[in-house]
Amino acid sequence: MLQKKIPAYFILIASALSIIVCFGFIEFNKPKSQEDLENLNITDSNKYCSLNIARLKGYRFIHPLLYAEPNCEATDFMGYKNEIEQVIESNKALGNLNTASVYIREFKQAEWLVINEGEKYSVGSLLKVPELIAYYKMEELNPGFMDKKVIYNQRITTDKIINFESNHIIFGQTYTIRELLKYMIVYSDNEATLILNKLIDGNIFKKVFSDVGLKEPDFKSNSYPMGVMDYSIFMKELYNSSYLSFKYSEACLDLLSQSKFSDGIVSGLPSNCDLVHKFGESGTTDNPNFTEAAIVYCGKRPYILIVMTKGKDMTKLPKVVGEISKKVYEIMSKRT
Repeated sequence: MLQKKIPAYFILIASALSIIVCFGFIEFNKPKSQEDLENLNITDSNKYCSLNIARLKGYRFIHPLLYAEPNCEATDFMGYKNEIEQVIESNKALGNLNTASVYIREFKQAEWLVINEGEKYSVGSLLKVPELIAYYKMEELNPGFMDKKVIYNQRITTDKIINFESNHIIFGQTYTIRELLKYMIVYSDNEATLILNKLIDGNIFKKVFSDVGLKEPDFKSNSYPMGVMDYSIFMKELYNSSYLSFKYSEACLDLLSQSKFSDGIVSGLPSNCDLVHKFGESGTTDNPNFTEAAIVYCGKRPYILIVMTKGKDMTKLPKVVGEISKKVYEIMSKRT
């Protein structure tokens, strides 16, 4: 069969066109400069959003990953912000609330949003979670430490006003450190906490903060102000098991799943939802702070929800948190 020869000039033209098309494709798809991103809409900006990567320091060769997530809020969530803010504003109008901050973070794609990020709160008993983490770190370093027994034979008093009381340890009884931790987390017992405060290794407790880039707490201070994004680090590292071993991260979350408090985030969720959570009450009588942090396991998309509030009446603040929790659950249920 006869074959026609292809002219050399045709091959040259075709090759030139291929190079031009290829170059154009590369130029179109290469990462944009900051100036380019500023001229794009929010969807394109999120597409090229850089990652916030946190790694654990203190080792010579390894740099364990604590978490990695986009620096930008998820565009998918932006439309829901107004719905949550409406709940906040309506409660402000009713006098139930002075201010609130909310953080939501979905684990499926590390998507998140935050409302009123810059506000700081006195988080009270939320600090019992990093204390729990510190105790399990002490157990990792000294196995069997938590089985040490302690006699509650010296009365411990506190000037804190407690609005949401539950079970507490009994004077004269003997408890293991493991049992005291359960009272501290499950029942938010301040008597058990004050005993544990005396037994904790202060350097390890401080490292729980400094290792993740947070300011070390001052033991002489009665307050440690935090924002919702600051506190979210503790919830991420427990869920990801990136600070403690798998065994001890699971143990921490198991204790948090047994919390008996049901007036805040829990009240906004269906009864069949699993969650791990801790609440905190602090501030003064006329300027109370109520805060709560949770990981909610509803459906196939677990998410972090942290709500921090300030108001004039402590008894009203958990109800506001419950309303926000309900709205967030409705939003998360829509996502497929």
